[in-house]
Amino acid sequence: MRRWWRIVALLALVSVLGAPTVGAVPVRPDDRPGTVIASSELPAELRLPGAGAAYRMTYRTTDRHGVTPCTGMLFVPAGPPPDGGWPVIAWAHGTVGNSDYDAPSVTGVDTESRDYVSSWLQRGYAVAATDYVGLGTPGVPPYLDGKVAGRSVVDSVRASREVDDTLSSSWVTVGLSQGGQASVFAAHAATTYAPELDYRGAVAGGVPSNIELVAPWSGPWFPPQGLAGLTVYMSYLIAGFRDAYPELDLDSYLTEAGRRLVDAAPELPFREFARLTRNVSVAQMLSRGLDAPDLQSALREYLEVPVTDYDRPLLIVQGVTDPSVPFPLTDKLAADMRRAGTPLDYRMYSGGHFGSMYQSAPEQAVFVAALFRESTRGTG
Repeated sequence: MRRWWRIVALLALVSVLGAPTVGAVPVRPDDRPGTVIASSELPAELRLPGAGAAYRMTYRTTDRHGVTPCTGMLFVPAGPPPDGGWPVIAWAHGTVGNSDYDAPSVTGVDTESRDYVSSWLQRGYAVAATDYVGLGTPGVPPYLDGKVAGRSVVDSVRASREVDDTLSSSWVTVGLSQGGQASVFAAHAATTYAPELDYRGAVAGGVPSNIELVAPWSGPWFPPQGLAGLTVYMSYLIAGFRDAYPELDLDSYLTEAGRRLVDAAPELPFREFARLTRNVSVAQMLSRGLDAPDLQSALREYLEVPVTDYDRPLLIVQGVTDPSVPFPLTDKLAADMRRAGTPLDYRMYSGGHFGSMYQSAPEQAVFVAALFRESTRGTG
């Protein structure tokens, strides 16, 4: 999610002002989300600084089709755990690709986020890091389907505690970009979806929101800016959305070139897919407008970020110069949350997408430490 969000921001504001690959694993219906299918020691080259132990894990979670496998990683600090066990940070990564080749449990934490994620280990937190459904497991990744991604995050904590018994039940979710959205959705569901855990709160940076507002303007006339970047992420989104709503016949909205790209989106590594989309605009992908009422309704269901019913503290971080998720979109989300009565800590920083994440890290650390000091249910 890079330059194309600028286009989304402009159109959204107009609206606001005007109104290793894992093979197929048999999953039985009675298998509970969060249970571990397999785990192993993480290869040394994928370990983070500050980790005393590191694991790759395959666990169960739930998507739109039911219980399904999901992969991820667990990093545990070096040394003896504190009384009650290591408190857990559930890290939700940003967009790294859409294929099994791009799964962080295969490639490691992305270069831009590596030092940031490692800093949580060095502060004395275990880190559970989901890949999300479809990255490293069969099926089409439900890109930006926050409900599914949020459950992947929650279930990574359940699974991590099964893999390593030195972990506390107390946890916080932290994410950026695609992962910022996942963290918000995890925050929305955490206490009802996994009541046995001691969920404390969330930190979400660069949260994609209000994307559904762009649908009425999308079609063969769509502005050509962004090219490869815009086309890559729109292809990921359409691929996931098409899989979630097969009855809408998304292919009928796509040109032949568009169908080829959407079909290839879950199959090719990020860099290879980016090359494939070079010089192909979103307008060239679409054969007609995406303004059909049933399509718009489904897009809202798939993409809309909830603005109410958060029962733990939520911190949203935004960079003023973020070219990936422009601040007007996040401003609208924050305003909608506050208008709905949601208690929100919303902070802006001068940096860009990753820059604001590192700029805000000290304040994030203070926020998170306070969450773990609060005695909601205790640890253990």
